[in-house]
Amino acid sequence: MGVTLLDQITSIYYPVLASVGVPVNLVTIVILSRGKCGVSKCITRYLVGMAAADLMVLIIDVIIRCMVGMYFPLSVFTITPVCSVNWAMTMAATTISVWFTVGFTFDRFVAICCQKLKTKYCTERTASVVIGTVIILSCLINIPLYFTFQSVYITNNKPRGCAWTQSFLTSPSWTSFEFLYLTVTPCLPFVLFLLVNSLTARYILVSGRVRRLLRGRNSGENGKDPEMDSRRKSIILLFSISGSFIVLWSTMVVYIVAERILGAEYFVDSDLQKISFMLQVLSTCTNTFIYVLTQRQFREELK
Repeated sequence: MGVTLLDQITSIYYPVLASVGVPVNLVTIVILSRGKCGVSKCITRYLVGMAAADLMVLIIDVIIRCMVGMYFPLSVFTITPVCSVNWAMTMAATTISVWFTVGFTFDRFVAICCQKLKTKYCTERTASVVIGTVIILSCLINIPLYFTFQSVYITNNKPRGCAWTQSFLTSPSWTSFEFLYLTVTPCLPFVLFLLVNSLTARYILVSGRVRRLLRGRNSGENGKDPEMDSRRKSIILLFSISGSFIVLWSTMVVYIVAERILGAEYFVDSDLQKISFMLQVLSTCTNTFIYVLTQRQFREELK
């Protein structure tokens, strides 16, 4: 098979994505770490963690795995043991990035919808515990991936490339592991995003009507509501980040479900596989642009 148009696009897409994504995530980490963006320390922890995880995905997955593998096929990163480690680290970084976003989404759900729990849960200490737990569990669940690869070819007596071992493709135990892994990332997070955001949207609509009604009765007018105004920034940030994730990961979820139903042989090196991955890694640099568009103080710090 010759080089397709999509292959030509990806050869340009990944270098552009890396050249944009790496600096914007670095800038985001620096700006948010200064704590001058008008958001709580709790939110700052999640946002810095998400930017750091996205940066790791860009470096390990886009630059080392895709670009180096594409342009330098005989580099040290294509040696099978190194390639296997890189794959495991790539998937760990992706899992961390996804679940940091889940943690942020749930934190904002509690802050908006669960006022009694808010003071205990939405703290810097809880955010640190959640972040640490996600990192540890994500690394543990991805360690077995190192043992699922074999070499593709041998050059100068060195095994190179990474391909799934036959036991991984046929063993019931590995099949169960793969099912669990794909449930953890991205299927379960995708469902949680839809559920939590729908509950948050419903709460906002109901509570907004009630507060407007009560304020109208007490003051005889519908003036500005300081509490609702303070919530608005958090709500916009929440829905923007969650919505971006849902849109960019939806193709990957469709690809995974279709592959499980129809069989992997129909999707090996397919356009759907390539496009779903392109959209997935695009999510690593969208959050910064969301902050620029939705957060006035972030824009000021950026300037």
